[in-house]
Amino acid sequence: MTDFLLKKRPNIVLIMCDQMRGDCLGIAGHPDVKTPYLDSLAAEGTYFPNAYSACPSCIPARAALFTGLSQEHHHRVGYQDGITWDYPHMLPAALSDGGYHTEMVGKMHVHPPLYRCGFQNMTLHDGYIGYYRNPNAPAKEHQLFHDSYLHWLKCRCGYDADVNDAGLECNSFLVKPWPYDEMSHPTNWTVSESIRFLEQRDRSQPFFLMTSFVRPHPPLDAPKDYLDFYMQMDLHEPAMGDWAHFEKERVQAGRMYDSPYGTDDPTLRRTAMAGYYACITHMDHQIGRLIQALYRERILEDTIILFTSDHGELLFDHGLFRKVQPFQGSIRIPFLIRVGKNLIDYPQTAICDDLVELRDILPTILSATRIPLTFPTDGFDLIPALYGKPHQQRDFLHGEHSGGNLSNQYIVTKEDKYIWYSQTGKELYFDLKSDKIEVNNRMEDPSVSQRIKYLRNLLITQLTG
Repeated sequence: MTDFLLKKRPNIVLIMCDQMRGDCLGIAGHPDVKTPYLDSLAAEGTYFPNAYSACPSCIPARAALFTGLSQEHHHRVGYQDGITWDYPHMLPAALSDGGYHTEMVGKMHVHPPLYRCGFQNMTLHDGYIGYYRNPNAPAKEHQLFHDSYLHWLKCRCGYDADVNDAGLECNSFLVKPWPYDEMSHPTNWTVSESIRFLEQRDRSQPFFLMTSFVRPHPPLDAPKDYLDFYMQMDLHEPAMGDWAHFEKERVQAGRMYDSPYGTDDPTLRRTAMAGYYACITHMDHQIGRLIQALYRERILEDTIILFTSDHGELLFDHGLFRKVQPFQGSIRIPFLIRVGKNLIDYPQTAICDDLVELRDILPTILSATRIPLTFPTDGFDLIPALYGKPHQQRDFLHGEHSGGNLSNQYIVTKEDKYIWYSQTGKELYFDLKSDKIEVNNRMEDPSVSQRIKYLRNLLITQLTG
């Protein structure tokens, strides 16, 4: 724990979304996406432009967040459902033990699906997860058994109502507006249940609320008004690298609705981008509801709000879709922290360019709440960084993800990135200072050969043993 303390123990609101790119914020300079409420949090807080998810898919990313560990130590290097979470130390448990009223609303995506991880109460919606919809799954693990939102939706919209009633799939680039009333959308429901907690919480204790959205992860089903807004815009085209050659893979994938190579159809591609951006702005407006509720409860300025995502979305950059791959669209995430004005007199640093990762959230929150960190973590306390005080920083981040021939390892710094595909031997190097969208692979450029050698040796050191 740092010696740099806040005036009192804060409330903590951790807002997490699923599959949101780090560049899809107004504060990040995105030319199309509108995020007025998130930009407001950033304007009064600190924005971290160099934030990453080291293992960019839902489960390993959440393992890093809850444990404060790197993938080398939480042992999840890819997506796999049905593996029991047996970590001895997790963030919600530490906060509950430290005197906080802890509440989880929305997406957890742990196993078994009702495992609390230390939360005192959970109101869950994990989206559509095929593993837990398998008719052969044990009844207690079936999603219809444990998903609070699905029960609520069926009561509101009819027994047959489900999250895929628009005809969309949970990893698809297809788009259609939400088929029911807007307040029944899972994004709205997540905030409504979060507000319910704020109104009914134990007011004798500080609280930790995790509000966890499924969107903008597909299905891309924002309410019609949001989709119409972006369908009328002239959207910027995805990035296309001089190294991106996936002709064989595209032929194999064909026109599959959930292909990791997306679609070559320009109309479907544009519609998917509009649908993705619509989900983000819809979520942003609902985050606005949550901020206003904190204000009504007169606790906004006694609260730390942290916003992030588990990983990004390639969104057709380099002819790719979804996540897992080591490119900026997939691994770079939004990361904002706003500290309430009643908690400290110092002005916050507007932008902190530290290289940060999801594992940093645990030590940061425990530091802010004055709960001693009594177990090992790989993360850094970011509270001093918010005020320009001396603090730990990393020079590079090692990331990876399993997946057959797509299995990859990478080293990223503030300036550049080295990628190695472990099953094929393919290597890529990008100068991120001059090439933020990774258009030019400079592996064969002799002027950077020594730098590439240095980064390659860093990776070798990380993988030793």
